[in-house]
Amino acid sequence: MTCAPKPGEQALEPSPKAAQSAPTPADTRPVILCFGDSLTAGHGVDPAFSYPALLQKTLDEKGYKYRVVNAGISGDTTSGGLSRLSQALALNPKIVLLELGANDGLRGLPIELTQANLEEMIVAFKKSEAQVLLAGMTLPRNYGPEYIAQFETVYKGLAKRHKLTLVPFLLEPMIAKPGLMQADGLHPTADGYRQVVPQFFGYLEPHL
Repeated sequence: MTCAPKPGEQALEPSPKAAQSAPTPADTRPVILCFGDSLTAGHGVDPAFSYPALLQKTLDEKGYKYRVVNAGISGDTTSGGLSRLSQALALNPKIVLLELGANDGLRGLPIELTQANLEEMIVAFKKSEAQVLLAGMTLPRNYGPEYIAQFETVYKGLAKRHKLTLVPFLLEPMIAKPGLMQADGLHPTADGYRQVVPQFFGYLEPHL
């Protein structure tokens, strides 16, 4: 039996349920996957100055409705990329910017292994109906002209065989310019990363 409140008293009311925040709408924009190593991850700079972050800004400014995913891991080799390929495919990317292999070369790994790993990733991405852009790579001059030539040929050959857009070596415009490379001589500064996106955007835009 419910007792009526006495005069002057207020009836107790059930406490309102805690307000629940509205769920964040799913981001349904097609994914551009930047799949690479420290050059993609943005080693040594604020994440806002990594090239994937700057690419997102450029796409937004130009009105292209894509979501850029930074899947760069510092120190990664092509074997490392292959080991996380299933995670990359699960994102269902529409465009993949594949930037791997520099660490293979720096470690002197067999060129045949680098080529085989890159080719396996390319085939898998294409099978998932993603468009693949392949970033060309080179090595410091002290690795010798013969090894460097063989290494660079891997990217040219894969691009030709699989009919891919080959993006020139991302660091080419900044290597000899003061202030654009970090002290290690391998990674761009924030100012250097600002040069990366304009360099390759012309190769990317036809795929958007």
